[in-house]
Amino acid sequence: MKGNSSRRSFLAAGLAVPAAALASATRPETAAQKAKQPDSGSGPLRYRTLGKTGLKVTGMGFGCMITSDQSVIEKAADLGINYFDTARGYQGGNNERMVGAALKAKRKSLYISTKTGARDKKAALADLETSLKEIGTDYVDVWYLHGRSSGSQLTDDLLEAQQQAKKEGKARFVGFSTHGGHADVIPAGVAKKMDVILAAYNFTLEPDVTKVVDEAAKAGVGMVAMKVMAGGFRRVKPGTKLYDQLKKEGSMLTALKWVLKNPNVQTTVPSITDMDQLDEDMKAMTAPWTENDAQVLAEQLEYIRPLYCRMCGKCDGTCPKGVPVADVLRYLSYAEGYGQYRLGRESFLELPEEVTSVRCADCATCAVRCPNGVRVAERLIRAQELFT
Repeated sequence: MKGNSSRRSFLAAGLAVPAAALASATRPETAAQKAKQPDSGSGPLRYRTLGKTGLKVTGMGFGCMITSDQSVIEKAADLGINYFDTARGYQGGNNERMVGAALKAKRKSLYISTKTGARDKKAALADLETSLKEIGTDYVDVWYLHGRSSGSQLTDDLLEAQQQAKKEGKARFVGFSTHGGHADVIPAGVAKKMDVILAAYNFTLEPDVTKVVDEAAKAGVGMVAMKVMAGGFRRVKPGTKLYDQLKKEGSMLTALKWVLKNPNVQTTVPSITDMDQLDEDMKAMTAPWTENDAQVLAEQLEYIRPLYCRMCGKCDGTCPKGVPVADVLRYLSYAEGYGQYRLGRESFLELPEEVTSVRCADCATCAVRCPNGVRVAERLIRAQELFT
């Protein structure tokens, strides 16, 4: 018992370390960019400048991936949230259309980002044309290459596509999104002079990840955080400090506060599905960070340790049957953590048949060892049973 208490205190101390302040260096804006800047607004909104883009974004943006109620997006815009994130592949290609319809009346006073999962220039530019049509706009504010985990995936071919889009005025700024592999892909993005990077960033990640994020921001790259709720695991054990706080606040507000206390993260895109979540997440922009918050997240970290994959990449290629462990565990978190079974199953079934047909229960022992304590074999078996 004493050992567990000491470890919890150590984790809490680490979570409470304040982030370094961000120097406010911005690139001169063109007249067209200034014309597209939204008003700063008032009330519980807090703004940060998105790297050298000069865009002044609300600390809490809106991740639209799993939103099915258009009115929630409209309400967020009415409240002053000005950064909305979607992608060509979300909801079978329908998410962009809903986002565009919801934000049509306010398009010039806010920012929209979308993504392409394409692997070559021609397909990427075709995706962008479709995205613009679906959103109902002639430009997007940020156009990302979707889900890159290594610098080698930022190919010259794709970078040419992005630069062409900028020259044609179809994308004001460009970047990429990454779920993992931060130590390699984020520095590569900085070297390739990306405008913005959208990275998984939450309280479960190692201090080295924060260091990489901070260095990118200090180099002038705009940093946007996703996966801020660490898998969305909101179900906890009754009688714990975490349970008491979540019962009081209604969500993982504390996890979002942890991300926002780092000034090198300019905005976040938590998934929001209803008005209650929107209201709770709005509070994170002004709610103070406390010692109790650190203790709560230390407890949550211990709770989700066997469940949540941090996408560190250390298990890549270690399954002898070729299962992409981190991807499958991420799909499982969609279903169990965020309550998005359909998204999890569809993502799983997009994997090659030789992967989806594997049954980990047939293995006597699992060759994969997670350095962060995830019960890999148990979680993979769960995903296979759930999705097939």
